[in-house]
Amino acid sequence: MKRSEYKEQQHKKSPKQKSSLMKKITRFIFIGLLLAIVCGLLVLNIFITFSDVSKLEEPAPRSTFIYAPDGEIISKISNSNIEGVSIDQIPQTLIDAVVSVEDQRFYKHHGVNYLRMGRALIQNAFKGKIVAGGSTITQQLAKNVFLTEDRTYSRKFKELILAKKIERTYSKDEIMERYLNQIYFGDGSWGVQRAAQTYFGKDINKLTLSESATLAGVIKAPTHLSPTKNMEKSLNRRNLVLSLMLSEQYITREEYDDAVGQKIVLADSTVPNYKGKYPYYIDRVIDEAVGTYHLTKNEVLSGGLHIYTEINPVIQDALEEVYADDRYFPESKPDQLIQSASVFLNPKTGGISALVGGRGDYTYGRFNNATELIRQPGSTLKPLAVYTPALEQGYQMSDLLLDESINIDGYSPKNFDQKNRGEVTMYDALAHSYNVPPVWLLHQIGIEKGVRAVERFGIPLEENDHTLGLALGGLNKGTSPLRMAQAFSAFANNGVMVEAHAIVEIKDSEGEVLGKWREQSVDMTNAEIAQQVTYMLQGAVEEGTAKKAQISGIEVAGKTGTTQLPFTGVDGSKDHWFVGYTPDLVGAVWLGYNQTDAGHYLTSTSSFTAPPIFAQVVSKSKSELPTKKFSFPLIGKNVEALEKQKEKLSEKERIKEKEKRKQQKKEEKERKKKEKVKKEIRHEIENWKRKWKEYIEN
Repeated sequence: MKRSEYKEQQHKKSPKQKSSLMKKITRFIFIGLLLAIVCGLLVLNIFITFSDVSKLEEPAPRSTFIYAPDGEIISKISNSNIEGVSIDQIPQTLIDAVVSVEDQRFYKHHGVNYLRMGRALIQNAFKGKIVAGGSTITQQLAKNVFLTEDRTYSRKFKELILAKKIERTYSKDEIMERYLNQIYFGDGSWGVQRAAQTYFGKDINKLTLSESATLAGVIKAPTHLSPTKNMEKSLNRRNLVLSLMLSEQYITREEYDDAVGQKIVLADSTVPNYKGKYPYYIDRVIDEAVGTYHLTKNEVLSGGLHIYTEINPVIQDALEEVYADDRYFPESKPDQLIQSASVFLNPKTGGISALVGGRGDYTYGRFNNATELIRQPGSTLKPLAVYTPALEQGYQMSDLLLDESINIDGYSPKNFDQKNRGEVTMYDALAHSYNVPPVWLLHQIGIEKGVRAVERFGIPLEENDHTLGLALGGLNKGTSPLRMAQAFSAFANNGVMVEAHAIVEIKDSEGEVLGKWREQSVDMTNAEIAQQVTYMLQGAVEEGTAKKAQISGIEVAGKTGTTQLPFTGVDGSKDHWFVGYTPDLVGAVWLGYNQTDAGHYLTSTSSFTAPPIFAQVVSKSKSELPTKKFSFPLIGKNVEALEKQKEKLSEKERIKEKEKRKQQKKEEKERKKKEKVKKEIRHEIENWKRKWKEYIEN
């Protein structure tokens, strides 16, 4: 048949035949769609049937995880904050408040509110991404217990399946009970019972209508709507919940007016105990999270946070190992343990690598000597208070400083060995920790320049610290190992001091960033001066008071410090310090009794106690320290001048010694001459006595 003839036959078909064909096609499509729906429902029901929701039988507390820079979990802190309560213990006003604000059709749907979900789908389609969820209380429960917070359609589908399974497995009251026991209410509180205790200091069954509405309002965004964080937002949210309860006829107008007029009165914060690895470091993390990132302790200890830190587990383990071994510490009195604290940080980043705040058994809330201690730093302050500002005024490490008995307005310092050398180089004065030269030098440059330098290095001073005693670290109160380590980090980092910190980033349990470290660095001094100070402090380790800080294969610079007892008549000291560094690591070590008295004090000097602790920790951490030697590219001429000055002093010393020997020979000759004369006189006397005796006898 030709094509033209076929078309002609088609045109000749009756309308009745065409209608019959359309009906067949429509029927086929309808049956196909029906089969697809039936198959879809069948598959959906299979998924629902075989979904496991048994995890709802037990509450799941959220731990806060502490991470090392490589992502390794180094500690986990948990308070098991969920305290389950039955539906009978939960006031009806709280249930009504939650239903009003979170899912008004909770008692009418079977796990999914299709109308809300449809609106959400349309909204998401217009936005091109998931911005609205349309989740019911049952879906929220499924997501909180079984799923992640990822905003994807696949996660949403899983949520729907689990919600339907939950509805088939549990009654509405059981679902509500599990939901309220699982949900996060902010401030580290998981579940309504803990939330009631945290915010209002009472059990759940004692909540008022206003308090119930407040808790219900927090659920949407616990971090931002918590009354401890933002009272105004929390109050507005509570009032919104109350208005919804009124419109849903859960409360009367009179109850609404009464509740809206009430203030939100919070209970005193109570923080439960915790125990984790590296407790003193964790203490510092908590302090930073609260002080720097404005979280509450409850949130940090049990809010399911993820806190990323600067800790170096190798160095921290080395420090913990040293502090667990009593051999590295002086013998204590039976009734009081000699305390100690150490902190190590990366001078280039300011990151705290390791920290231990005390000796003996750790208990939560214990005083952290590494960060909270306030003690006089002794001679460790000399590089900050005297030698750095003097170098900034034009002095050089080769310059000669006075080392004679001085008395400046009644202040007369003495060297530790009670000797004076007339003149010494700045290098020798610092390396050997002489006391007279830095006092004389501070007087020359002016006390206020020393004060400003110390404060610039991050160590606060008081008005009565503005004295020449500042040169020897004789402060009215003092400072902490952390502040000293931070200050010395500027020398190791060519004059730049980066603020010491433990935390890099904090994320909540949903992965939202709550806080992130932003580098804060300050130029303390120029690189040339920093290198001169390091060169002199290296001398203190190689030939001066800090010889016991020497480490095979690694160059070390540092300064010891010993403080006087607050009473006389006893030969000893109150505090021992060492602040030292390699090119990659800065550390501060302190030792002393918590209570110093006539029966409790340190019997040696810091040279024998603090430097060996530093050396042990660094030796055990060699694998983390790639740079073994210091570099001094800017002070070649200064080193040459110092060597020449030493040669001059040596020549003077040789001439002085030669003159001394010459004088001694002369004195010896005179002594012998006098002895000869005396001998002759004695001989003559003996002769006269003998002759006189003979005369008498005759």
